[in-house]
Amino acid sequence: MKISTKGRYGLTIMIELAKHYGQGPLPLRQIAADKNLSEAYLEQLVSPLRNSGLVKSVRGAYGGYMLAHPPADISAADVIRVLEGPIQPVEGIEEEESPQRELWIRIRDAVKNVLDTTSLEDLATHTDAEPLEGYMFYI
Repeated sequence: MKISTKGRYGLTIMIELAKHYGQGPLPLRQIAADKNLSEAYLEQLVSPLRNSGLVKSVRGAYGGYMLAHPPADISAADVIRVLEGPIQPVEGIEEEESPQRELWIRIRDAVKNVLDTTSLEDLATHTDAEPLEGYMFYI
């Protein structure tokens, strides 16, 4: 499964909003400038996030976006599903032969579990000094 820039940058928006939770709206231009991203592209991504009820927008000179729920109540899966669609490594799993189908289902469930159990609060408070949720990755 490959997460596109839609999912990656959408998650970036949401993590930044989580870091500023309770401090009022955050303008997308600030996120774009801080992360060296296209403000126009972030505008396209925030629209489905707003329509899904994950973020709220505030108009005006001091406007911007803010999370509609506490960061602990929004999972990474919520964001990825809105921007990328269903989480599955292979399309047409039902049509695969049994051994392969079992593998794809196990992979899908493992990815879903990580995304479902990782909140925006986890991501916003994470530091590089500590592994996320105790996961250790080796390449």
